[in-house]
Amino acid sequence: MFNVRKLVSGLIDVVSNIDPAQFVPTEPPPPRRPLAYAEQHESDEEKQFRRVFQQLAGDDMEVSPSELMNIMNRIISKHGDLKTDGFSIESCRSMVAVMDSDSTGKLGFHEFKHLWNNIKKWQGVYKSHATEGEGVIGADQLPNAFRAAGFPLNEELFNMIIRRYSDEQGNMDFDNYIGCLVRLDAMCRAFKTLDKDNNGTIKVNVQEWLQLTMYS
Repeated sequence: MFNVRKLVSGLIDVVSNIDPAQFVPTEPPPPRRPLAYAEQHESDEEKQFRRVFQQLAGDDMEVSPSELMNIMNRIISKHGDLKTDGFSIESCRSMVAVMDSDSTGKLGFHEFKHLWNNIKKWQGVYKSHATEGEGVIGADQLPNAFRAAGFPLNEELFNMIIRRYSDEQGNMDFDNYIGCLVRLDAMCRAFKTLDKDNNGTIKVNVQEWLQLTMYS
């Protein structure tokens, strides 16, 4: 019990030192709409992306965690300048969970497009902060890399993230950087949704807490 209390009090200390207004999470993906609506209102760019999405997702027009893993690993195999061990099924389950706004266990078109655009944006940040010739972001550059992605971290939270997502030398490779940002972005987005008064605090019951933390 002592260890649990110590852990919880430590997390509260970290959170209490963070100004959520400094974080810039992305807007949530739009709700699902009937295909007929999409065909009438989508831009040419969206229509082209939908055709690509259909090829990736198959007839059900949804991307499962295993399909996301195959897509991500197929793409990063073409980028030799990105250091990575590959996206694991567990990391892809986590990415699907935090992007799965309608709780289907898979990503629909808008959810996948939202994730895809974020990954493309964060890939640019990663490359601009990665150590030349090594393809990883060193511990000294990680604070700047998170800040450039819209998430200035205080020292306590940064150290927690380092312990969770970096290697023993404090370096972070591409799949861990993306996995961390997807989750960080989703958690900040969820916080802002629950912060009805926009005062930097939220109140949740145990059911809401477990739903938020366990399906992520």
